Amino acid sequence: MATATKPTKVTASTARLKDAYMTTYVNELKTELKLKNIHQVPSLEKIVINIGLGRSKDDKKMFEVAANTLLKVTGQKPQQTFAKVSIASFKLREGNKVGLKVTLRGVRMYEFLDRLINIVLPRVRDFHGVSSKAFDKQGNYSIGIVEQSIFPELSFEETSTPHGMQIVLVTTASNIEHSRALLTKLGMPFQKETK
Repeated sequence: MATATKPTKVTASTARLKDAYMTTYVNELKTELKLKNIHQVPSLEKIVINIGLGRSKDDKKMFEVAANTLLKVTGQKPQQTFAKVSIASFKLREGNKVGLKVTLRGVRMYEFLDRLINIVLPRVRDFHGVSSKAFDKQGNYSIGIVEQSIFPELSFEETSTPHGMQIVLVTTASNIEHSRALLTKLGMPFQKETK
């Protein structure tokens, strides 16, 4: 007679990429960047994914498609974004809905970045790496995605109305060099610079 086995208790796990950062990359970056203190080592603070709907801002179906995309891709309910100023030439009034955004932190942020680097970006047609010039002065990095169909979480029907999205990696780096070193360690596939 077979005995019933107890179900194993599921504990909150840390993301693979976060584990690697905490155990290995922090010390490597401290040495490589010649930093005196471990607290000076740059880290990933948050990832903001946003979809600006522009001309489709009055289309309810487009809002539903964009909201579904963000929900499926991030596992988090998106927030609506509103226009801060009125611009007559764009037929835009202050307070109009203009898009959707999701802010990821902690384990979810590292899991999303892991999937983005290892699964999503390699699915881009003719992919040769991401641009090394998309940093701002604070060391944050932006990636523009033209079409949501590269995310495997979405079915064919969910990608029939194409739209783009912007992914901003917000870091604690004090400059572009430190930010680039951090993202390279995390596996970001930068384009090789031609001399």
